[in-house]
Amino acid sequence: MTQNYQDILEDIYHETRPLLGQGRVADYIPALAQVDHSKYGIAIETLEGKSYQVGDANIPFSIQSISKVFLLSMVIRVLGKKLWSRVGREASGTAFNSLVQLETEHGIPRNPLINAGALVVSDCLCTFSPQPLRHLLEFVRELSSNPQIQYDSLIANSERKFGHRNAALVHFMKSFGNIKNDVDEVLNIYFHQCALMMSCVDLARAFLFLANEGIHPHTQEALLTPSQSKRVNAVMQSCGFYDESGEFAFTVGLPGKSGVGGGIVAVVPKRLSICVWSPELNAKGNSLVGMKALELFTTKTGISIF
Repeated sequence: MTQNYQDILEDIYHETRPLLGQGRVADYIPALAQVDHSKYGIAIETLEGKSYQVGDANIPFSIQSISKVFLLSMVIRVLGKKLWSRVGREASGTAFNSLVQLETEHGIPRNPLINAGALVVSDCLCTFSPQPLRHLLEFVRELSSNPQIQYDSLIANSERKFGHRNAALVHFMKSFGNIKNDVDEVLNIYFHQCALMMSCVDLARAFLFLANEGIHPHTQEALLTPSQSKRVNAVMQSCGFYDESGEFAFTVGLPGKSGVGGGIVAVVPKRLSICVWSPELNAKGNSLVGMKALELFTTKTGISIF
């Protein structure tokens, strides 16, 4: 069935714009609090090579926790199944920066998409890559076909200055032996990955390999095996939206990942990827407008994985 994605995006954009003003931007990281609340964009990239955009789809923003998917992909590509001895695959049911479960679960985070899990994955990258931040940047630029992508040093420094909870998580896991490298080096990777600046178009392109069984759609390079790609998508489906992952699965029905910068990326296997950016968040830390826009997308197109 042929879909007119441009018309659908424009309908969604106009239908959801009245929701702007009902959420709040992330203010616990001061640099994020300065973002223009009114920005809103959507982009689709298809495996057929077609692009569709509406609104502020080409403006770079801080991708925050969306970056955890890139780190996970890089590490699972090298470590494979060995990664799962250090991080779980279950939804946490607690806040993304919670320390509670680490005490009873001996320093093993529930999944790689909460902060503790992403810090363990960052530690893994640090172990096998002599230049992890350069390695990550090259990977993201390759995925998005955009050599201009950079880290925002202002945001990275703001993350570091106010990152006491993340520092506590790393030190706590180090006490259990689940962090192998220097704590400051692991935190530096984590703070910079959150400060990657990408647009909706960049992110939609960068996630296309997860819609294509791990194969880069333009270069045809196998970045992940089909099995690894399936597992990354499965973790996004169950754990990609903080303590609202079940709600996203229920209302949208796609694997995806959100960030407190207001971005959400979702994948339609064997078809496309879609990114929405609206900085105002709901009470769970997900883009308020983005959640509704993606619900409308799967409703209007009839596309989901279920």
